[in-house]
Amino acid sequence: MKPVTIYTTPICGFCAAAKRLLDQKGVSYDEIDVMRDAEKKQEMMQRAGRHTVPQIWIGETHVGGCDDLYDLERSGKLDPMLAA
Repeated sequence: MKPVTIYTTPICGFCAAAKRLLDQKGVSYDEIDVMRDAEKKQEMMQRAGRHTVPQIWIGETHVGGCDDLYDLERSGKLDPMLAA
């Protein structure tokens, strides 16, 4: 299974929803809290070109945010991405 990285903040409902979906699928992920770490937030913005959380990567592929993750799930594309 490909490694999953998710940039989050503790007060973000969309972050919680994205993590809930990954948890339901039994997917482990590396969570990076950007709320108190300006360096990690800069890293996220450079990698994603976005400033909102969550920002999610599966392997080296930038998935996007929570809505993007759920769209992949609904379209049946998330499991193959994780397994590839």
